[in-house]
Amino acid sequence: MIMFRLFTIFFASLVLSCSNIGSSASSPSSGNPPLRTFLSSFENQNDFSGFYIVPADQYASNQTLATDKVYDGAYSHKAWILGPRDTTNDGPVYSPHRAYPTLQFQKTAEGGFRTPCMVSIWVYLDVTLQSRSGTSDWFSFATFTSDSSDAWTRTVTVNVNPDGYIRLVHVPGQTDQQYLYQATRSNDANGALSFPYRNWVRLDVFLNFDATNGYAKVWQNKQLVSSALVTGTAGILEQAHFGLYASAAIGSGTVYNDKLRIVEVESENDAIKLLNDNW
Repeated sequence: MIMFRLFTIFFASLVLSCSNIGSSASSPSSGNPPLRTFLSSFENQNDFSGFYIVPADQYASNQTLATDKVYDGAYSHKAWILGPRDTTNDGPVYSPHRAYPTLQFQKTAEGGFRTPCMVSIWVYLDVTLQSRSGTSDWFSFATFTSDSSDAWTRTVTVNVNPDGYIRLVHVPGQTDQQYLYQATRSNDANGALSFPYRNWVRLDVFLNFDATNGYAKVWQNKQLVSSALVTGTAGILEQAHFGLYASAAIGSGTVYNDKLRIVEVESENDAIKLLNDNW
C-alpha cells in the first residue's frame, strides 16, 4: 500500500505546473550564460513536475518511489517488468518495456541544457539478458535527445547487452554503432569492466551535442567503457529519461535509480573534475 501511494503521488506530478528546476552556478569567464545544474535523489515528485511520466502498468512494466533499496536519502526510483511483451525482440510492432519519468527541459523557463554537460547517476540493475536469434535482449539506462518534440527523433542511449558491457547506442548517427573506444571481452580479458549486476554502480555520461564536433563518453565506476562521435544533434540537451527501458522479450527484471545530477560544463576537462568527485 505504501508503494502504491508513493507511485500515485509520483504520477500526480503530471498535472502539476512546470517548476524552475535548473539551479545556476557562477557565470563562467567566457561570458556564456550561467552554468546550470539539475539534481534529484528521487525524494520528491516535484523534481519532475510538468514532465511526462509513463503511466502505471503500461508496457508490461511499473514504477514507484521505493525504500527497499536506496543509495542516498530515503527513497529511490524503482521500476520493474511485469512480464514479456512479445516472444522475440523483432516483432512487427516495436514493443519495449517502459517505466520512467522524463526530463523535458524545453518546458522550463531556461529551456534545454547547453552542452557539453556531464550526467551522473547511481543505478542498481537485477535482470538476466539473453542472447536470442535476431535481436538479443538489451536494457537501456538512459536516453538523451536534442529533439524538443514528442518524437525524440535523434537519440543517444546508454545500454547493456548480454555480453555484459555498457555501451553508447545510436552513435555516431541514429541506428549506428561505431566507436572510438568500446570495452569488450577482447580488450578486457579478466572482465574488470563488465557491468556488475545487483550492485550499486555509478554511471557518468559526458555529452557534447555540437552539430559539427559532437561526441560522448561513458564511465562505469569512474572507468571509461564507451566513447563515440555524435552527429545529427544541435548543441542542446532538450530531453532525457532514466529508469526502465528494455527489449520486449525480457520477462522480469528490476532497476533502481538514485542520486541523479546533470551539470553544464565548459569542457571535457571540467567534466573529468566532476568524474573524480565523491558524488
